[in-house]
Amino acid sequence: MASNYAVQSSFRSEKQVPHGSPSSSSSYVRSVGGHGHFSVRASSKIPASRRPVTPNSRLHSDNDESETGRVRVAVRLRPRTADDLIADADFADCVELQPELKRLKLRKNNWNSESYRFDEVFTESASQRRVYEVVAKPVVESVLNGYNGTVMAYGQTGTGKTYTVGRLGKDDASERGIMVRALEHILFHGSVLDSVEVSYLQLYLESIQDLLAPEKSNITIVEDPKTGEVALPGATIIQIRNLEHFLQLLEIGEGNRHAANTKLNTESSRSHAILTVYIRRSPHGKDKDGNLSKEKDTDGIPIVLKSKLLIVDLAGSERLDKSGSEGHLLEEAKFINRSLSSLGKCINALAQKSPHIPFRDSKLTRILCDSFGGSARTSLIVTIGPSSRYHAETTSTIMFGQRAMKIVNMIKLKEEFDYESLCRKLENQVDHLTAEIDKQQKLRDDDKAQMERMLRETQNSFLEKEEILVTRSEFLEKENTRLELEMKNVLTELNHQKDYSALMCDEVARLDSKTEISTYQQALADTTQLYEKKRAELTKQHEDNQKSIQMEGQKEIDILRLKFQEMNQLHGTTISDLQYLTTQYEDLVSEKAKLGEELNDVRQKLLVEQKQRKVTENEMVNLKKIIAENDNNDECFNVQDMKSYMKENIGKGSAFGNPLSVSKSNQSKEQCCGPRAAIAKICEEVGFGKILGLLSSEDSDVQIQAVKLVANLAAEDINQAKIVEEGGLDALLRLLQSSQNTTIIRVASGAIANLAMNELNQGLIMSKRGAQLLANIGVKTDDPQTLRMVAGALANLCGNENLHVMLKEDGGIQALLQMLKLGNSDVIAQVARGIANFAKCESRGILKGYKKGRSLLMEYGVLSWLISNKTNISSSTQRHLELCLCHLAQNEDNAQDFVSSGGLKELIRISSESSREDIRNLAKKTLRMNPAFRAEMHTELL
Repeated sequence: MASNYAVQSSFRSEKQVPHGSPSSSSSYVRSVGGHGHFSVRASSKIPASRRPVTPNSRLHSDNDESETGRVRVAVRLRPRTADDLIADADFADCVELQPELKRLKLRKNNWNSESYRFDEVFTESASQRRVYEVVAKPVVESVLNGYNGTVMAYGQTGTGKTYTVGRLGKDDASERGIMVRALEHILFHGSVLDSVEVSYLQLYLESIQDLLAPEKSNITIVEDPKTGEVALPGATIIQIRNLEHFLQLLEIGEGNRHAANTKLNTESSRSHAILTVYIRRSPHGKDKDGNLSKEKDTDGIPIVLKSKLLIVDLAGSERLDKSGSEGHLLEEAKFINRSLSSLGKCINALAQKSPHIPFRDSKLTRILCDSFGGSARTSLIVTIGPSSRYHAETTSTIMFGQRAMKIVNMIKLKEEFDYESLCRKLENQVDHLTAEIDKQQKLRDDDKAQMERMLRETQNSFLEKEEILVTRSEFLEKENTRLELEMKNVLTELNHQKDYSALMCDEVARLDSKTEISTYQQALADTTQLYEKKRAELTKQHEDNQKSIQMEGQKEIDILRLKFQEMNQLHGTTISDLQYLTTQYEDLVSEKAKLGEELNDVRQKLLVEQKQRKVTENEMVNLKKIIAENDNNDECFNVQDMKSYMKENIGKGSAFGNPLSVSKSNQSKEQCCGPRAAIAKICEEVGFGKILGLLSSEDSDVQIQAVKLVANLAAEDINQAKIVEEGGLDALLRLLQSSQNTTIIRVASGAIANLAMNELNQGLIMSKRGAQLLANIGVKTDDPQTLRMVAGALANLCGNENLHVMLKEDGGIQALLQMLKLGNSDVIAQVARGIANFAKCESRGILKGYKKGRSLLMEYGVLSWLISNKTNISSSTQRHLELCLCHLAQNEDNAQDFVSSGGLKELIRISSESSREDIRNLAKKTLRMNPAFRAEMHTELL
């Protein structure tokens, strides 16, 4: 499609009333129950919802916090292709667009036409950007606001659904589809989102497979019994870092998606692709200071918004007579049309407001049950082609869109209490408080130790001072005693002097009587006066010493008394601080206990909810087991009864004689009903184990009938897993190795060919050396029917690029090419299909960059055989040969072989003369991209 489109108009999305808008005229009261659930009581009547909401979620609308939204439907017209220009050269288009009136006219003939109105009509020149802005952007913005949303593409195969939805646009950003543009839009607002995660699945043959992890297949759908919400717990969910990361994941998913060549499309999608984007964010409000903060419930519990966006690329509906599907493609088409038919029934029932909606008829409708008639905002784009050849398909697509426009969803905003965040917050608070308590305890212990150390130091200092004071007092007492003793001695001496003076006085008196001793008396008076003076001095000195000793002792006692008082005050302060710290510690311990109780309450609530959920899941499992139980009675069975029963139901004229009859038969349902009923009856009465046990019977007739039955069972996908589990594959390989009966070998090879259509079975066949056994049979036998079966099995194995090296080592490729010598057209058709599958897988690995070197097929001379056998073959075989040449030419290491052997000329012929436009385009693209081919063609022109 053209990519340089001009944006001519814009699409106005439905007006939404934001959460908490003043215009909302209703109010609600929430009441929290014993398990953390709450209910909503609105002042106005709330419209009834099709499904209940989760117990811990809140719903919002226009007036009572939910809003109704009709499914928006747009139609897009694909430009004419080269086939349309050739086939419809003499006819006018069956579609006439009136984009300014948003109408479409569908012509029945040149005189009659019908007009239909849609929400938007896109012409063939509409750009990818305009399609996104009109169809998907309103849904993406609604998802960013917390609502679920769905964008889906519907239409006939080859009308541009995958181009509209899943185009990567690596080379040209303007060609990007809705998936890439939606993620680019979401990641632009990533700063306000908590997380953006995606899963990418495909619904193939009614089996859900993970495109990001191909080993995950048959993923089950789980439905919440309380809310009715559908989930896929087995899907891989990856958090997106940036747009480049998403493009890598999308490229991996597209590489794992099933696609095939049909008459209507070269790369026809054979599965429904579902991209789910999970968005989680916390609603923010403003606090008193005007700063952003997380919105909380009135009870202080944080609230989280969870929304998801589904982008669905449906596989195209097709008619078998126009698509030319056969074999495995036929089975794929049946499953595709069956799931789309179930979707159409649900849309029709919703449009007619039927009381019963058959969502359980298909896994596709179960996944999309919330998108149509549920709580999601849904936009649908239907794609059509202009050709009159597909008037019926175009009419069916338009009527599907018209019925979808009648569906009205109840758009709901789901808010959940973020118990996990609250639990983590409480745990962090408990850890913080515990650390704070430990820190305070450590500080308190340090302060206590310091106080005790200071108290000990003070007590020691007091004792030292006391000892010093006692020692000084003892010294002063001793000194006082000594001084008193000296005073006594002085007084004694003075008394002696006094007595001596008295004696001298008596002597003086006696001498007075004598006149001759006057001089002596004068000397005695002087001596007496001198002694009196000395006595007075000694007495005064004694009194001064006594006073100084008393004063010094009193001063030291006062100093010690002051220090003792300070120590008593410090001791009292320490005791009061210790009491305060003890009180604070008790408060912290009580607060910690309270927080611990709150945390335990929250954990108990979560455990109760988990137990309730597990009980409900167990009840659902038990119900399913009870429903699945059969009242089959085990009856006695023997080999002779089996032989007679199989001969009655599987005769020579039965359709079971050919093991590939299921995939190649074009009989009507009435003709196939009898044989299939016989097979079902045999399996029900006998059982897989006993049927497979008959493969080792010594009776050759029993062996032949048993292997025919197993071959026909293997043609049904639902029986293949049971056959492999019961050891049927091993038994078939043993028959190939040991049996000499041509019929047994032919039918067993066909059964293995049917099993080889499954990717898991292909790996088992290769691991058990099944390819080597098939190659040996292909070399030894000349029977055309046996070789056709062997070639079909090897062709299916060639479609798995992981098995190419093992196929070469086991001789599978060489044996496949040697079968061409027989010249049988049926064998050649199977060989052509096998080498086409091999070359396609090999070119895919070359283009993706994980394979290099010259092709393995070139070593066996495949190129020369392809060139020499370009004529005198059927159209389907010629198509396989042309595709093989194109895929081999995409490997630049094969360019020299193409130039030297004439393959380049054949490729140029295919680009202009091939009967299929997709092959011509592939050949032109290969010639244009290979520099060696361009140089050679330029040389020839010169």
